Amino acid sequence: MFLPTKHTKHTKINYGIFKTLFFVSFVYFVGKLKLIKMAHIIETEETLIIETPERVPLAFALASIGNRFLAVLIDHFIQYMAILIVAWAFISWSGIGDLDAAPNELLAQMSKWTIALMIIILFLIFAGYFIFFEWLWNGQTPGKRLLKLRVIREDGRPITLWEAVARNLLRIFDAIPGFVIPIYSLGLVSIFMSSRDQRFGDMFAGTVVIRERTDEAPTFEETFSNQISDAAFRRVQKRTDFEADVNLVTPDEIEVVESFLRRRWDLSERQRLWMAWRVALPIMYKIKPNYDIQTFTYEGFLEELLHRFHTRQRFLN
Repeated sequence: MFLPTKHTKHTKINYGIFKTLFFVSFVYFVGKLKLIKMAHIIETEETLIIETPERVPLAFALASIGNRFLAVLIDHFIQYMAILIVAWAFISWSGIGDLDAAPNELLAQMSKWTIALMIIILFLIFAGYFIFFEWLWNGQTPGKRLLKLRVIREDGRPITLWEAVARNLLRIFDAIPGFVIPIYSLGLVSIFMSSRDQRFGDMFAGTVVIRERTDEAPTFEETFSNQISDAAFRRVQKRTDFEADVNLVTPDEIEVVESFLRRRWDLSERQRLWMAWRVALPIMYKIKPNYDIQTFTYEGFLEELLHRFHTRQRFLN
């Protein structure tokens, strides 16, 4: 009787040891796999290298899991607070006296068209929050803006409405096993295994989340804060010919172009290339120019755009 009992006890202990060893081995294997893939694809850890048409490599700092978690936590807080405020506003607007009643009783006292309108608005907030802000703010939500993160395309260009919709439609899949309260288990596994820290929505839409580096490039406010003598019309690049409708460019956008071309003499070569890229891309996405990629430069494009805009203005005046 003594020996079988002792043997059974040892069997249980061994199972626990095997489970622990298996878990530690799995974590170690996944971590090693990520480090190996990162070493082959990028030059430095957490850095994405993109080569522009000027053959200039631009380094983007990939957003860490911690920063992305804090950003999405802020966004979901804002999102659910908006849902609660809208629901409370509809219930109050319906003239229901007892607000402490059960949800079923509150809905029973509301008219059907009020319930339908409330459901539509709540669904739009729930499904469209991330899509709306990422499209409106060029890849940023309130949470990403606070953490200085931005979503861009894999080629370095700003995202369009399509990328904003595509990456956020799969957010439900990334949030598994949660839905109403997202857990992001699959998203975390995908980010950890991806060489570019992409969740499934990013892979599907062809996007990456980067951290904006203020130490490598000045902000728009720092660059355009002081007024100096006009040197914007001095050409330093070869003329960049392109075909586009310059009428689509607004005076405010031209003012940003002029400010950069005036300030470029105060920037290092790397900062000039970076700022020229940042100023030019939103305008290029808007007017969709046709150009020769062999002779194209972002700074030359801005110089030519400025001259064409003012030539047109002089003609109109």
